[in-house]
Amino acid sequence: MNQPVFVLNTNAKRENQKEAQQGIFLAVKSVASIIKTCLGPKAMLKMILDPMGTTVVTNDGNAILREIDVTHPAAKSMIELSRAQDENVGDGTTSVVILAAEVLASSELFIEKKIHPHYIIKAFRMALDDSLSIVDQYSVAIDLKNRPEVLKVVQSCIGTKFIGKWGSLMCNLALDAVMTVHIQEEDGRSEIDIKRYAKVEKIPGGDISDCRVIKGVMLNKDVTHPKMKRKIKDPRIVLLDCSLEYKKGESDTMVDITNEDDFSALLKIEEEYVQRICEDIIKLKPDLVFTEKGVSDLAQHFFVKKGITCLRRLKKSENNRIARISGATIVSRTDELQESDIGTCGLFEIRKIGDEYFTFLEECKEPKACTILLRGASKDILNEVERNLTDALNVARNIVLDPRLVPGGGAIEMALSQALSEKSKSIEGLHQLPYKALAQSLECIPKILAQNCGANTVKLLTELRAKHATNPTENYTYGVDGDNGTIVDMKQLGVWDTHSVKVQTLKTAIESACTMLRVDHIASAASKQ
Repeated sequence: MNQPVFVLNTNAKRENQKEAQQGIFLAVKSVASIIKTCLGPKAMLKMILDPMGTTVVTNDGNAILREIDVTHPAAKSMIELSRAQDENVGDGTTSVVILAAEVLASSELFIEKKIHPHYIIKAFRMALDDSLSIVDQYSVAIDLKNRPEVLKVVQSCIGTKFIGKWGSLMCNLALDAVMTVHIQEEDGRSEIDIKRYAKVEKIPGGDISDCRVIKGVMLNKDVTHPKMKRKIKDPRIVLLDCSLEYKKGESDTMVDITNEDDFSALLKIEEEYVQRICEDIIKLKPDLVFTEKGVSDLAQHFFVKKGITCLRRLKKSENNRIARISGATIVSRTDELQESDIGTCGLFEIRKIGDEYFTFLEECKEPKACTILLRGASKDILNEVERNLTDALNVARNIVLDPRLVPGGGAIEMALSQALSEKSKSIEGLHQLPYKALAQSLECIPKILAQNCGANTVKLLTELRAKHATNPTENYTYGVDGDNGTIVDMKQLGVWDTHSVKVQTLKTAIESACTMLRVDHIASAASKQ
């Protein structure tokens, strides 16, 4: 009688309500503690050895968390936050994790007091709605034609990174690249596809100051035949998606030959096929032929006779970029080629950089794709520069798509904290305390900025709080100068954040904290061996 009934696998690990909630709070705090020191201009770097044995040295929140292997499901969820932030707006990956951890930590007290999580979640949601409307009030519109102003915003993003020293150069690179790939549709819709059309090429050697934006396409390719031209002005370009060689059978092909003439006939058929597809191309009189597949020796021979330069085995993405800058159409069959499929660019040239040959297609009339050429002392430096530049590109894209700014340096967080604390006084019932706790947890950003530059945190935060409390409508731009550890008006310092990044950070951090609060049981499905 009264035998215990085992419903779940006895080997499965289970945590009940209290254990699960405590475990989540601990896991989230420990993930945030890893990247706390990576916030602000005086950020420290992390050195991570990845599974492949290569060393990653960076202070990019997403790059650090991506390399870390964690087991707790809540910690995995925090790392996903950083990735989601990176994919959506490309910046604020460190602050979103810190803020989510702080918001969750602020609710720990209420959980211990046995306040039901649904009260806390409702208060947090109210605070999120209010904070979004306050951010809209405090946002400032920017004129995209005023280039120095836009560069200042990109600079405030790069200032916290490794390439801060070459800030103005990198800001100009990012803005030039974004403006090049920006397409304004007739219906007013904007499209900026950095991933596909702004390619970053890293070549070790040279100096970081040699980096530049090529308003065209650069490929790590050389011509297929040594006698082909290496420099052509205003070339006629044909883009192909088919091979210029005899098609081989899909599987093993058996041919029975009874006399030697049959073998010659077979070779002749192959040659005629290659000659036919080459004649289809030659009759359009192109100067340049690019194909994603192979080019046989015979095809090269025909092209050299007609003075046509040919490059083979391009990536699909490279072909798409050439199509975008030249106006050519990618064709899958040579017999379908028409005059309208041909594109052009100002200059085709092959240059030698270091030990390798690179193909340049530039001086286009309206290039809607570009290549960012990065130079640096070593591969590690180039990888870090690329990570930082990607952030700068995303910030520049966000400004172009949504040209609104909010003050940086923890100023907007402090202003939000002040406004929500005031508003919490008018909220009745159980919701008031969690609402106020969230308002106070927003102070973590200016607090960590002050900590990371070695300032007296308590003194600085008290002064900043007083500044915002005395005149919230005027002093909302006051924040922490992360270099000197003083309170400064961000308008004068010129440190601004993009509106879209701040809104996304608040939404992601508070929504994820609400999701975590609703968890009351963790059961690992995998049985322990």
